[in-house]
Amino acid sequence: MRDAEQTRQKILEVSADEIHKNGFTATSLSVILKQCDISKGALYHHFANKMELGYAVFEEVYTPMFLDMWSKAVESDDPVEGLCNFFTQMYDDSSCDELVCGCPLNNLCQEMSGVDEGFRLRILNMQLQLNHLLSNGLRKIESQLRNDIDYSQVSYFVVSAFHGSNSLSKSSRNKELYEKVINELCNYLRSLKRP
Repeated sequence: MRDAEQTRQKILEVSADEIHKNGFTATSLSVILKQCDISKGALYHHFANKMELGYAVFEEVYTPMFLDMWSKAVESDDPVEGLCNFFTQMYDDSSCDELVCGCPLNNLCQEMSGVDEGFRLRILNMQLQLNHLLSNGLRKIESQLRNDIDYSQVSYFVVSAFHGSNSLSKSSRNKELYEKVINELCNYLRSLKRP
């Protein structure tokens, strides 16, 4: 990897971490410059401005990481159990402090979708990709599921409940609330199967 590519990658990694900790608006370019040990010119060589940097973090760091996590869950032989295991593993592997920080992608979506059209369109695109991923995953076991399922609707509901559990845990600083919502979400998912 060339130096310029390594510099750009480091900027993205440091920025992703800073945005997760502080939110996009409060993220300081000065802090990013210091942590990357680069000049403003080096930063602006790769990104025209802070907004372009934010878009790159969203598209190149958060979205692939997020879709990859969900993809592993629905690629299992039983996507319903794969999703439930994914949600439970998130609870088991996360400290209260990590859950209180919230999902980096969800945080950025909540902060920026209403104030910047570029972010809103990127968020919409990511949501469509995730919906497609989950819908197709569930269709793999269509013969085991009830006939009345609207796969797209179910997928949006599952993602909404998952993000809601993260937001609830973050705002209340209570990890157990995440677990309660996830347990109910898994009950719902399992109810999609034929008796």
